[in-house]
This record gives sequence, C-alpha cells and structure tokens, in this order.
Amino acid sequence: MRGELQVVKKSFSMFLLCIILVLTIGSTAVMGAKPVLKVGTSADFPPFEFQDEKTGAYLGFDIDLIHAIGAAADMEVQIINTAFDGLIPSLLTGNFDCIMSAMTITDERLKAVAFSDPYFSAGQVIVTLTDDSSIQTAEHLEGKKISVQIGTTGDFAASEIKGATVKRFNMAVNAIQEVRKESVSACIIDLAVAAELSKEYEDIKFGEPFTMEYYGIAIKKNNTELIKKLNHALASIKVSGEYDKIYDKWFGAN
Repeated sequence: MRGELQVVKKSFSMFLLCIILVLTIGSTAVMGAKPVLKVGTSADFPPFEFQDEKTGAYLGFDIDLIHAIGAAADMEVQIINTAFDGLIPSLLTGNFDCIMSAMTITDERLKAVAFSDPYFSAGQVIVTLTDDSSIQTAEHLEGKKISVQIGTTGDFAASEIKGATVKRFNMAVNAIQEVRKESVSACIIDLAVAAELSKEYEDIKFGEPFTMEYYGIAIKKNNTELIKKLNHALASIKVSGEYDKIYDKWFGAN
C-alpha cells in the first residue's frame, strides 16, 4: 500500500512539475512577444493607403511608413480599416492605438487627439475636367458644386467657400468621379491623391496647392508614452535613410 502511495505521490509531483514547466514556457513566450500596435486607417486614399484588388493586402506610403516605424519601435503592426470620418471616434473608444491615414494636423482635431511630429507636407488642389479653363482659384468655386471626401481638410476648405454646394463621399475616388460625370464643377483633394488618380483618368487636371498642411499620426492625448515612442521611431528612420527610401518608392526621388 505504501509503495502504491509513493508511486501516486511521485506521479502527482511529476504532473505538477509538467504544469509548472508549461506555464513557465508559456509566460516566457508571451513576455518575449512584441507588443501589438493597432493602427486605424481608411484604405481608400492612394497612394497613401489602399488595398490590393487581388490580394486584399494594405499598400501605400503610410502603410510602409507605419510598418517601418513599428519595426523601429520594436512593435508588431496590425492595420484596421475604418471609414475616414469614423477614425477619431474609433481611436477614442479604444478600437486602435493610433491613426495613420494621411490625416492633417489641425487645430480642430487637436481638441480631440494628440499628434506625432509631422511626417509629410501636403496641400489641397482643385481638380477639374481638362477642357475646363474657367476655374483657376478657390474664388472661382463660389456658388458652384464641389465634391470632397468627407471629414478631410478638402471638406473643410470647401465648406469655407461662399455659396458653394458641397457633395461629400466616403471615398476619394468617388469624389473624383463626380467631376468626370460633370455632376460637380470641381473636386478639392490632396495634391498627392490628385496626382495618383490623374494617372488613371486622363480627362482630369489639377493646379497648384492653395493650402499648406502637415500629416501626423493621431494618438489619444493621455497616451504620452506611445507619442514619445512613435516620435523617436520616426526620427530614427529619417536618420537611417529608411524614410527617404519609402518616400522615393511612392513619390519618386526629389
């Protein structure tokens, strides 16, 4: 009987040892894993963020840049696709940690969120049909119909134009299509996006930017640790030359 009890005790001890080893190994694996950086984006704004039509993969300048920033910060990047006008509300409710979506740093947005150091300088342009010479400046849009992507600085700029009727769309390409269908006189949109879409649509043109603005990574105001980490990572990839490589890939060498 004693021998049997000793066998049972030894077996139980071995069982406990196995459990301890499994828990220890599991804890070590978790501790060794990179923290995940959940990034909100609106993947309908080429060349900054968009999806490959065949694979569904997220591509673009912002996508490459946030992955480089994540690598520099030793974090695993997870992209979460969200409509542009829902990005800030989703950030504030905790659906993701930051926003990387060609988002301009504005005084109005700074009331709700914090931003990283600027990572891109941009400007708004007026897109019209190639044979339309009547619209050269924002003043020429007074009293006319204008298409924009909802919630963007193009939307804000159009809203300031006297007497203009503003048609808002979730996707930039849909705003451009309104010009091509002659449903509106013009579209106000970011320079880089206009340049990208004009490669596909030869019947549209755009002029020089009439605004100057800067993109930043949006973060919750109280997440000061993440702000510092992302700013440090952004600075490091600029110093290393990685930023320039990504820029040249999407916009060509200066």
